[in-house]
Amino acid sequence: MKAISYHAYGGPEVLEYGDVRDPKVGPDSVLVKVRAAALNPVDHKCREGHLDQALDAVFPVVPGWDVAGVVVQPGVAVPEFAVGDEVIGYVREDFLSRGTLAEYVAAPVRTLARKPRNLSFAEAAGLPLAGLTALQVIDKALAVTEGDTVLVHAAAGGVGSFAVQLARHAGARVIGTASERNHAYLRDLGAEPVEYGDGLAGRVSALAPDGVDAAFDTIGGATLKTSADLLAPGGRLASVADGAVVDLGGQYCFVRPDAEDLTRLTELAEQGVLTVSVQETFPLDRAADAFRLIEQGRTRGKIVVTVDWAE
Repeated sequence: MKAISYHAYGGPEVLEYGDVRDPKVGPDSVLVKVRAAALNPVDHKCREGHLDQALDAVFPVVPGWDVAGVVVQPGVAVPEFAVGDEVIGYVREDFLSRGTLAEYVAAPVRTLARKPRNLSFAEAAGLPLAGLTALQVIDKALAVTEGDTVLVHAAAGGVGSFAVQLARHAGARVIGTASERNHAYLRDLGAEPVEYGDGLAGRVSALAPDGVDAAFDTIGGATLKTSADLLAPGGRLASVADGAVVDLGGQYCFVRPDAEDLTRLTELAEQGVLTVSVQETFPLDRAADAFRLIEQGRTRGKIVVTVDWAE
């Protein structure tokens, strides 16, 4: 099959488009014909070797963890899906090798759920990793409830935009940090936007003089410390970017595949609670250009790679 792969850690220049070995379908896996695969910042961090201490790389590595596609073969121990089912998945295993930037991927059933009927394949591919991250932080780590004031950083990005929507659905007031060009977008999502950079604490305090009940950090470093300082007494803090959050009394979160949570995202999308913004799509053979775009760090919503099938 055709796929994107790399044989050594490095920049986008190590990515190659060409033939790789067809995936084998294990008993608990499903062979998915890929229609779209979204990129996330973690994908280029994996390719650069930054997760090497946590995840072994079995080269050549096919990158990508997000997918939307069609089941072509369920494993012998998989009654949940049948040939022709449209699915989405956060296809992360405990090593790097068999990713989603390919014509086919063998996905463990625990990583899959039904695709939202009202989303295109490109939109649906942008939902799993970022949506699960937002859901597991907003609902579980921060336990956001009605009446809370929630601070979300990088609120126009993939994770941030879902976090805004989920927090608003829970009945919270949301303050979202973003560059000025994304402020109208955040207002459309229901957030009150504030500009990044120097003076951030003062701008947030002007909107929430008594502090925020919960803060969702996606940046780390100084932004994490500022978030802790902005908390109201008893406020909750979570980060997906900086383990130092634990020293500040908060929780470090790393998203995990969860079919039940993924199914909930599908249901929320079908109810119109969650929308997926796709900034740009690229064909599979131009995936390196998609990586170059997401590595600029100015993405609104999702960058998606599509596989063009002739049928």
